[in-house]
Amino acid sequence: MKATGLISLWTLVSLPCGPLANPAEREDVVKHAIKLHRGKGAVITQRKQWVLESCRKLSGLLRQKNVVLNKLKNAIRAVEKDAGLSDEEKLFQVHTFEIFQKELNESENSVFQAIHGLQRALQGDYKDVVNMKESSRQRLEALREAAIKEEMEYVELLAAEKHQVEALKNMQHQNKSLSMLDEILEDVRKAADRLEEEIEEHAFDDNKSVRGVNFEAVLRVEEDEASSKRNASKREVEDDLGLSMLIDSQNNQYILTKPRDSTIPRADHHFIKDIVTIGMLSLPCGWLCTTIGLPTMFGYIICGVLLGPSGLNSIKSIVQVETLGEFGVFFTLFLVGLEFSPERLRKVWKISLQGPCYMTVLMIAFGLLWGHLLQIRPTQSVFISTCLSLSSTPLVSRFLAGSVRGDKEGDIDYSSVLLGMLVMQDVQLGLFIAVMPTLIQAGVSTYSSIFKQILRILILIGQILFSLAAVFLLCLVIKTYLIGPYYRKLHTESKGNKEILILGITAFTFLMLTITDLLDVSMELGCFLAGALISSQGHMVTEEIMCCIEPIRDFLAIIFFASIGLHVFPTFVIYELTVLLFLTLSVVIMKFVLAVLVLSLILPKTSQYIKWIVSAGLAQVSEFSFVLGSRARRAGIISREVYLLILSVTTLSLLLAPALWRAAIMKCVPRPERRSST
Repeated sequence: MKATGLISLWTLVSLPCGPLANPAEREDVVKHAIKLHRGKGAVITQRKQWVLESCRKLSGLLRQKNVVLNKLKNAIRAVEKDAGLSDEEKLFQVHTFEIFQKELNESENSVFQAIHGLQRALQGDYKDVVNMKESSRQRLEALREAAIKEEMEYVELLAAEKHQVEALKNMQHQNKSLSMLDEILEDVRKAADRLEEEIEEHAFDDNKSVRGVNFEAVLRVEEDEASSKRNASKREVEDDLGLSMLIDSQNNQYILTKPRDSTIPRADHHFIKDIVTIGMLSLPCGWLCTTIGLPTMFGYIICGVLLGPSGLNSIKSIVQVETLGEFGVFFTLFLVGLEFSPERLRKVWKISLQGPCYMTVLMIAFGLLWGHLLQIRPTQSVFISTCLSLSSTPLVSRFLAGSVRGDKEGDIDYSSVLLGMLVMQDVQLGLFIAVMPTLIQAGVSTYSSIFKQILRILILIGQILFSLAAVFLLCLVIKTYLIGPYYRKLHTESKGNKEILILGITAFTFLMLTITDLLDVSMELGCFLAGALISSQGHMVTEEIMCCIEPIRDFLAIIFFASIGLHVFPTFVIYELTVLLFLTLSVVIMKFVLAVLVLSLILPKTSQYIKWIVSAGLAQVSEFSFVLGSRARRAGIISREVYLLILSVTTLSLLLAPALWRAAIMKCVPRPERRSST
């Protein structure tokens, strides 16, 4: 067995060893290997002779390698004891010897790893796909580790080269007298070196051994602008990481988030171009929708469709655009809360709490019923029903923008009920995101563990309710003791300087957002509560802050609605238009009917007329179904086909929402108020 392994070893290593054997010897070795493999023309004496000769050469190489290693160790000791060398020269020479030592050891390890891989392949069954897959995976891991080691060796060589340059500079400085300017520059150079060492994070070395970290092959794509610079050296082009993009084997694209050298400012030019393009194209799209009588938000969605993967595919930083768009949601809900005073919240809090809960329970019940009839898994049915039960808060906020919100002789205002229910749905969204990991585990669990999963869900619900109680208690304290003095201080400091006021209000909003996020409640609720707390200071305060924040909200809302368009696929909608229209109309009608039924039970008799308007506002699917759907698809709760159906139904329901809203307004709202609402 040992002789066979050595034959395989020499057959593998004799081909690449150019410095150790001439071409004639390598050709003879290959011919002997082929004859032995085929079993032809190989005399037993020749075979033994070839094996002995190959083993002799291999053992000679290994002995030679050990001799070289001993010489390198002696050389390192001699350099360290040499008093005539400077510290930089010693460091350079020792570093060079250590790199050569490592290269010899890694070459030997690679040889024996190749032998082990060949032995494993010969012992395997070529008809067993699983075994071949495992062998391929192990070879891939070995190649990744080898690539990582080679990369580290290259980095060490660069460091050795740097040490060599420093040693030469020190020798030159010793041989000549330095001017005052040269001495200053030398001190600055040493300080800069110390700064780089202090701020440099060894992220690669620190994380490569962390559990769950995988080595993967990626492609690094340089921007055309960087690669076409004629006067730039290759080193300068390689350092221009701000324009680089990494692509892995799963076609995921990555951009630089933090450079190695933090002293050089860099900009993500892809992201800048994407925002500029969206801003320019949103104007004609929004203008066109205004001309034909549609809300401008659909123009922004169309802009996202045209620039997204289903259109020109010119948006490179999709994740960054969506992240910036989230701030549009935050400021939208802040302004909603700013118009939603605590007094109005107190009046409709029971309806806002009961209505969404009843609707979600009914939607899940209908989902489980249809899932049972269509033989869909219960976890999938629960997830789809919950996704479809949510409604879009930013969309309805745009519908209500500028409408008359006053109560009429004790009646409940429809805008208060609608916004209260939507905010409660945002809380449910946070609850559902928290419960989703348990739902994933429930999808793969046996019936014996269902009780544990139900118990875990109940515990999570209890935690969320406790967090909500803590949030509202904190809001009560802030409203009573803190918000008044805080705003008066801001108002005093911001006279003649609006940026202090804007910054102070934004910081307070982000503080509430952070608090609700830490308590595992939705961040959107924190933004809404921030606006509601500030609105308690009076109408004049509300008007002043709204004038400052509205332009920021409008710009970020454009980015948000454009990011929705990035996930709209017109070709898929056209291919499955009949099915999608049927599903969309079914969902819209079902949500409208359920909302009317629930509101008929919980609204006072004097306010029953607003149930049609509130139901029309709730009869669409929230854009957050995109987020939930993507998470569920990655977790395996839903398939790719179901995910695309959810996206398409959500998009079509949002497109139908303005028509349904206008119909409800025309029927139920008196003419003076109708004019301002539409």
